Amino acid sequence: MADLQDALGHFNKDKHQWYGWINLEDGEVYSNLKLNDDTATMPSEEEVNAKIAELQWIKDRALDYPSIPDQLDDIFHNGLDAWKATIQTTKDKYPKG
Repeated sequence: MADLQDALGHFNKDKHQWYGWINLEDGEVYSNLKLNDDTATMPSEEEVNAKIAELQWIKDRALDYPSIPDQLDDIFHNGLDAWKATIQTTKDKYPKG
């Protein structure tokens, strides 16, 4: 499952350890987030939640596809049209944007 830290890694990519936590006992939640680098930009909670959703979509879609060996076996035994139908199921389940 995509989480806050996964999403935060996509912001301020040119900054090393740009964020931290106000209080470690409060956990890794957006409201406990602080900037460690004054040159970094704090993403909004909405931006972070959108990135979490995007990353989760990517993970869900990737996990739903058959493995590459299974896909190749499907092509070999059943042809491209059968493989396309199998792949289309995942594409329909997790459509782009």
